[in-house]
Formats: sequence, C-alpha cells, structure tokens
Amino acid sequence: HIMMRRRVAIKVLPQKRVEDSSYLARFQQEAQAAARLDHKNIVRVYDIDNDMNIHYMVMEFINGPDLQVVVKDSGPVDCETAANYMAQAAEGLEHAHQRGLIHRDIKPANLLVDEKGVVKILDMGLARFMDEDESSLTVAHDENVLGTADYLAPEQAINSHNVDSRADIYSLGCTLYYLLTAHPPFPEGTLPQRLLAHQTKKPESILKDRPDAPADFVALCEKMMTKSADGRQQTSA
Repeated sequence: HIMMRRRVAIKVLPQKRVEDSSYLARFQQEAQAAARLDHKNIVRVYDIDNDMNIHYMVMEFINGPDLQVVVKDSGPVDCETAANYMAQAAEGLEHAHQRGLIHRDIKPANLLVDEKGVVKILDMGLARFMDEDESSLTVAHDENVLGTADYLAPEQAINSHNVDSRADIYSLGCTLYYLLTAHPPFPEGTLPQRLLAHQTKKPESILKDRPDAPADFVALCEKMMTKSADGRQQTSA
C-alpha cells in the first residue's frame, strides 16, 4: 500500500466466479466476518472493494507458509512446536467464537505461520454467524455440507447450518493429528467414505507414527476428535 507504506496481501475473486451470486456473496460475507475480529492469531482484513468487475479484499500480509506446506516440506512437527501452534490457533478461535463466529473450515492449509512463529487463522469464507437466521447464504444456495472432508466434524457432514464452536474444535484436533503424523485421521478412500469414517470409525493411534508423543498430549488430541460434540472440550479456551 503505497500511501501507508506497508505490504498487504490482495485476495481477488476469480473472474469466472463474479457472475455467480453465491461466490460473490460469500466473498463479501468473508470480509464482514473478518471485520468483527481483531486478534493476533487471525489474519486481519483491512478493506474490500471492486474496480469494475474485479472484486478484491485487502488483507494483512503474512510472510510464511501454511501448516500443510510446513509438514509437506519438513515432515511431522515436534510435539512442543505442535502444541504451541495449536494453542495459538485455539486462542484465535476463542476470540472468533466469543464474537459469534464459527469458522467451519479449520485445516492445516488455513493456518499460516509467520517468521516469528505466530500462527494466523486464514479464510473466513465459510464462517457462520451464530446470530444469523435460517435464510443464511448456505441455506439459500442449498449447500448442506461445507468444509474439507479430511477435517470435518461428524455433525458438520450431516448439517453444516447449525454447528457450533465445538465443530471447529474437532477440526483443530484433526489438524493436530496431521501435524504429528503427516497424514489426516482417515487418509484412505473416496470422499463419501472419508466423511463416513469421521462419523463411525476411530482413527489409528497417533502413537503408531509418533511413539515419542506424550500420552496426555495424545489423549488431548483424541478428546478434541470425539465423535459426539458433548464429549469434546467445550470451548477453545
């Protein structure tokens, strides 16, 4: 940004999506969601505008990779670092949840790490406002399953419209599983098979890949991934 003399990131809605009212509305909703939030562990959005049919969002520039890239490039993360990353992400989520927002797409690719090791939650495009009514964007466009299959809470696969903050906790648990093992909890099968596995199967123990992981840390991750929302930690805090 020349006048403000700071580097920013610009997120542009693809041209082929501009005519699609669902995508444009979601792009605008993402900016509205981000406007509610101001936290060190969430990527800040400064502005949204358009130049003719080029719609764009001006965002905080994060100089660093996402956690999916970190694991792909360097392999599983050591336990202490993984715990640090997840604690930061949980703090960011707690801030969002306190302000009435459910992210609904927490996954390694949506958690950036800057050069100082600060984790930043990215992409509020699927966020649900807890105070919105049933005529929400996703209902209006008949989108029942939202999110990413490998990290999707069982209840979110059935109905994405009425999930609460505990769905984000499940997804964060799956993300921690990925950081420790370098693969999601259910890496095999088709999309429907993986969605079903999240509802019916227990993932292989983290200890199979990471015998070095402390038992209480593994138990914490397993609790986050409990099938029933009532069995998980009830808040990100």
